[in-house]
Amino acid sequence: MNSMSSELGTYVPLMVMILVGIIFGASNILLTEWLGPRRTTKEKKSTYESGMEPVKTARERFTVKFYLVAMMFILFDIEVIFMYPWAVQFRELGMYGFVAMMLFMILLFSGYLYVVKKGALKWD
Repeated sequence: MNSMSSELGTYVPLMVMILVGIIFGASNILLTEWLGPRRTTKEKKSTYESGMEPVKTARERFTVKFYLVAMMFILFDIEVIFMYPWAVQFRELGMYGFVAMMLFMILLFSGYLYVVKKGALKWD
């Protein structure tokens, strides 16, 4: 029983840190709500465009294509991130690592071809 409480005792600093983080975050949110200014003006509600006069409203909706391109960018960006550790350990992984990466690249390239075939990258 003593070893059980000893093992749980190693997590106490982590739990304290999480609790302090939650209290700090919640207190900052509540303090800004209570102490922050509430004077809204037309200028504060207007769209900020780097010092230029606003052209459109900030509440304009984006097309679905915008989000599809963003998701594809993240997907292919993650592909490159997975290639770095593989390239560093290329010699140690041997043929197994090479075949695994080629299968990974073929799978992602087939996904890219599917996206191109569906026309998701065409901005009509």
